[in-house]
Amino acid sequence: MYLVKVTVTYKQSILDPKGEAINDALQRLGYGNVESVELGKYFELRVTKSDRPIAEQVAEMCDRLLANVNMETYHYEITEMGTPA
Repeated sequence: MYLVKVTVTYKQSILDPKGEAINDALQRLGYGNVESVELGKYFELRVTKSDRPIAEQVAEMCDRLLANVNMETYHYEITEMGTPA
């Protein structure tokens, strides 16, 4: 079994109004050293082995459902989980 951690964020060219609102609120609270805030989505998937490579499947899942590839970018980390003793 594999643990897949997927993070989805807006592309650099896309305005993130929620991130901007959070950044403005942090500034008003006195956190002037915060330059920017990016809001995103985080997914954890537990995936069993199959005949297809896991990375290929995860990229397909992101492209088809988890991310809007026109506006968002994603990255993922795959970790093989140990079997229970």
